[in-house]
Order: sequence, then structure tokens, then C-alpha cells
Amino acid sequence: MKKYQTLLEKIRDYFPAPTSDKMHDAYFVSTIMHALDQLDEMKGTAPVLGKHENIDYSKSSKEKIPENLSRVEDTVSRIVEYACGLEIWGHPNTQTNVIPPATIPSIVGKLISSTCNANIIWDEYSHRFALAEVEASGMLCDLIGYELDKSCGVFTFGGTGTNLYGVYAGIMKAIPDAKKKGIREDVRVFTSECGHYSLMNVVSWLGIGIDNLISIETSRDNDMRIDRLEEELEETISSGVKVGCVVATMGTTDAFGIDDLKEIIKVRDKMVGEFDLDYVPHVHADAVIGWVWSVFNDYDFSNNPLEFSKRTLRSINDSREKIKYLHLADSTGVDFHKTGYGPYISSAFLVKNRSDLEPLYRKQDDMPYLYQFGEYHPGMFTLECSRAADGPMAALANLRLLGREGYRVIIGHVVEMAEILRERFESFNFIHVLNDYNLGPVTLFRVYPEGIDDATMFYSKEVSDPGFSEILKKHNKYNRAIFEFTHKEAMLGRGVTLSLTECYRKTTYSEPEEIPILAIKSFIMSPFTDENAIQAVADKVLEAREHTQME
Repeated sequence: MKKYQTLLEKIRDYFPAPTSDKMHDAYFVSTIMHALDQLDEMKGTAPVLGKHENIDYSKSSKEKIPENLSRVEDTVSRIVEYACGLEIWGHPNTQTNVIPPATIPSIVGKLISSTCNANIIWDEYSHRFALAEVEASGMLCDLIGYELDKSCGVFTFGGTGTNLYGVYAGIMKAIPDAKKKGIREDVRVFTSECGHYSLMNVVSWLGIGIDNLISIETSRDNDMRIDRLEEELEETISSGVKVGCVVATMGTTDAFGIDDLKEIIKVRDKMVGEFDLDYVPHVHADAVIGWVWSVFNDYDFSNNPLEFSKRTLRSINDSREKIKYLHLADSTGVDFHKTGYGPYISSAFLVKNRSDLEPLYRKQDDMPYLYQFGEYHPGMFTLECSRAADGPMAALANLRLLGREGYRVIIGHVVEMAEILRERFESFNFIHVLNDYNLGPVTLFRVYPEGIDDATMFYSKEVSDPGFSEILKKHNKYNRAIFEFTHKEAMLGRGVTLSLTECYRKTTYSEPEEIPILAIKSFIMSPFTDENAIQAVADKVLEAREHTQME
């Protein structure tokens, strides 16, 4: 036997068996088990795996590919080490951001997809994995209220991808020949000033330009001001500029602000009639966080069968009152790796009328080596060519596992915990909750030093009175120090991991300068978070205040 053949025999054992082989399958399972055991050994009292240490990226960038083969066991062991220092998203003391723990079935869905290496560019390379995408998309369309015989969806590369699809669909309506000739005229995209920064990437990569992304002023509730939107649309259309897309943010990342989608649609329709437009501007709902509140659309709030507290029930219902209008949007973005409790990446772009996708299709002649047979050819219109099946598999697993009831329980719980945290903070006159009118699992707050006994009144001065600009800057630094203390303590297993936002919003005055308002953020996502963890947040913030001095 030639040497390469000897090595090939060894390499074949590196792959799952292509035919039934109980012994080799057991080896595969054993390898995964050892990896999970190694991962489990990293768990302790802190909300991180192992020890969180600084990383030398410069040194790592100089690594070389090894010359010789390695053992599966050694390789897997080294690969698992890369988990060391990562936060444990399911830990009750993790309240960092909108990052969930993934359910076991959703992880298995991703594993099966990877093991089979399905490519849902078309059903020839994915077969029933393609069915998973169709089923998951159909369930989501039904959940938000789209008509199933008209709507459809595809999974894509994260929330940015869903926004890109939405804006591009809008461009095709406003400038039908843009696909062939490019964007040869000005076109604008509208979103709230609390909209996600990924839209800057979208308009930049599509060639629209960041200057043509119009940020609409928001209200105190962090939702888009409809009067300002109407003014901007009128000015844009009157000047002969096309409206590429209006993006409604249905649950902002920082404060869980929810735009009034119903009123946005009314304004859009008014513009069409008033200016006799020959196209209908596309409205995309960026609901990657808020979509899951749709499970409460048919919840019995009167009898409250899940027995949520009155405050939690009111919070959920207030959010649902805006989320229930998702069916009015021309398209919607959904993230399962956020409030869907699936692993990264699992994002779906849903379209109300599948006819909106027709301008995106490419000619079969342009792809002569694909789509000769089969019935499902999403690759003919998707931005991506190759698309993994792990997103729809993870999503479908959770939709079947949790159903409406399971999602209601999880969302109800994290909102309940957030409400308890707010109640704790409200009992302190030196803490102000900034997003007290946004009723989701996220709480933004500022802490004030000794000498300030009415944080709410003082904050209102900082926001609106130029005479408080310098003290606002000092309090920004003070809150950064509070956060750094709590973060350091959490990494040592003595507290809760929180996060920081550099700019919750800006001051209402611009002279002598417009100043960003820094805030500390608790984003509760873990179903394991309990009242002990909530009390730990309050206790650690108090401890941080005792150890932090104003500069």
C-alpha cells in the first residue's frame, strides 16, 4: 500500500461513516461526549466558562498550519479550549445583552444539519432540510398574521441580512431597473434614530449611501415620531427623490422601543395617494427582537391562565398592542438567535406577498449548472448561493418544542424578572430607570453619587438643561466606573454581568454641544434567572456605588 493510502485510511476515520457503522458512530458520539465533559469542567460559580483572560490577538495572527496529521481527540480537546472565558448565556447571573441560551433540540438541529452538510440553495442539495425552511417560514408567517397562500420566507445571515433583503425589495419597487442599471438616482431609506446600526451597513453595501439613511426623531418612549416621518417623506417625495424603504423597529436593542407600525403604514398610504405615486414604498419591520411577542396575540389576558403578575401582564399586553400589527408590514425580519432561543445564526426574512420577490429572481440561463430539476429553488433569488440548513433546523426545532405556550412562559418570565428589577431600582432615590415606558426584558439605568437624592429630577435636568452639560459628562464617567466595578466582580464570580450603552439617546439641547447619555443595561434572557439574581444586581450596584468616587 502506498504511503498516501495508509494515511488516507487514517483520515477516513476523521469523518462520520457514510454507511451504517455502529462502532464508528459510537466513536463519533463518544468524541462529542468528551467535548461536552471538557466544557462542563469549565463551569463554576461565575457566569463564565473557566477563567476570563486577556487575549493576544497579535500573537495568534502569526500561527502556522501544522505539517502533519493530528489525532481527533487532541484536536477536539484543543478546539474546546476556545470556549474558555466565554460568558454562559444561560447562567442566572448573565444579563449582558439579547443573547439567549440555546435549547437542546435547537443545538441538535444545528448538529444534524452540519453532520449531513445540507445546502438549501435548492432541494437537490438539501431535500427534506429544504422542507424545514418552508415549514419554519410558514409557521412564522402564520404567527405574525400573513396569509399563507401569499407569503413566504427564507433564512439568511442574521438581522443585517433580513434588513438588507427588506431594503433591496423596496429598491426594486421604487427603481425597477436598478437591478440591471444600478441605482442611478437618489433614493432614501427611513428609520428611527433608535434603529439598528446594521442599516448603515445595508445602505452602504447597496450603494444607497449613509447620507441617504434618514434617522427620524423618537419620542420619550423610544418609538419613531410619526409627525416627523410624515414631514420627511413629504420633503423627500416633493423634491423628486424616491423612497426606497421605511424600516419600522419593532423592539430596539437598547430600550425595547416599538415603533407604531399601524401609523407608519397609514402615513405611507397617505403619501401614495397625496402624490399619486406609481409605486408603493416598501415598509419593512425589523422585528428581530420583538417578533416573539406575537405568541400573545391570542392569549387570554382576561383569565390569564399562566398566572402572570398584574404588572407583568400589563407590560406584555402593552408590547403586544404594537407587535400585533406586524401583519401590515410588507416584510419582516425574525431572529431565532435572539428571542427565539436558538444558536447562531438563525434569521428569517418573511415577505407578505411573495410577488415582491419576483424582481429579485435571476434567469435560469445565468446558472446552467443548477436547478435542472426539483421544486424548491430559493437560490434563484437569494443573495447567498450556498446557505446552511442549520438556521431553519434550529428554528423549527424550537417552534415544535416550545410552541406558543412555551414561548409565552419564557418571555413572561424574563419580563417578570425585569419588572422585579425595576421595582428594586425604583425604591432607591439615587437610581433612575431610563426606559421606564419600554416594557420588555431590558432595563437601562443610571446611578447617581451621594448628594443627589432625586435621580429622576436630576436626570431630566441633564437631558434638557445646557447648564448641566458638564455634570452630565462627569456622571457618564461615574456610571462607566460603576459598570466596570460590577463587570470585574462578575468575572470573579461575585455578581451579575451587565452591559453598557455609550449612547442611550442624546441631550435635547445641542449648545454648547449635543451630549450622548451613557447607561448601564440589564438584559435578562436566561430562563434560569430568578429573584436571587435580581437581588444580586441591586446589591452589587449598591456596593459599586460605595466604592466609586466622582472624578
